[in-house]
Amino acid sequence: MRADKAVVRSRSRIVAFTSLGSALYAVGAYATAYIQSPWGAGQFRPAVVVPSVFAVLFGPLVGGLSAALGTLVADSLKHVTLYIPSLMAAVPSNFAAFYLLGKLVENRFRWPRFIASSVLALAVGNGMCAALYTLYKAAIGSIPAQLVPGLSVGLTVWWFSTMLPFQLLAVPPILKALAKALPQLVPDDVRRECTEGVTPRRELALALSLTGALAASVALLTAFSQQVASFFVGGLPATAREVVKSLIVAMFSATAAALLAASALVALRKRS
Repeated sequence: MRADKAVVRSRSRIVAFTSLGSALYAVGAYATAYIQSPWGAGQFRPAVVVPSVFAVLFGPLVGGLSAALGTLVADSLKHVTLYIPSLMAAVPSNFAAFYLLGKLVENRFRWPRFIASSVLALAVGNGMCAALYTLYKAAIGSIPAQLVPGLSVGLTVWWFSTMLPFQLLAVPPILKALAKALPQLVPDDVRRECTEGVTPRRELALALSLTGALAASVALLTAFSQQVASFFVGGLPATAREVVKSLIVAMFSATAAALLAASALVALRKRS
């Protein structure tokens, strides 16, 4: 009987925190839903901090489900209908990314592990989402097949480079604040690391600077290499190519500058 009650409490906890996490993620994602990538598809989404926090605190299933449901709600609100591309791409990839993050840090949370797990989870999730999205759009004839490789790579780098700084710079202070204010909600290993551990500046700065270099490479190669520019925009209508090319250069340059500046600030700040 006690075991049955424990199972019910566990399931109720999963349902409750999944509902809260998906609602918060939907609101956060919708708030930036109209800030799009240079290609006009794929949004700027700092709200990834929400399912990340829920994955760390309440486990991989809550993190994955919160992300999957939240992104579907946000996308459907934006398009004022059940958005099929979200079901085909964003839902499975969001679940995969934040389930993976939660699984990698579950019961063994350390800041270096969190940084490495975040990089891996965002890379896997964004790559998966970009591939599924572009393949689906090509399959239904919304985009030409020759655009699929460039758009897949471009969206992967865009999402990854704009999400990672929020993931690495916002999630740690949120976890530390929750560990202090609501310690009963925080797993022992997370609470211990939040109170006793030191956020590793070297690993954090390295992750940000390498991502900044990646974004800068996309901007520079697109600006100065006709082959690279053609890879990213060659499948677009001729009238849109120069506009999208200019947006790629401008937006990836701005992202790179922000990442490199953040990396420098992290490297120079006092240990905390």
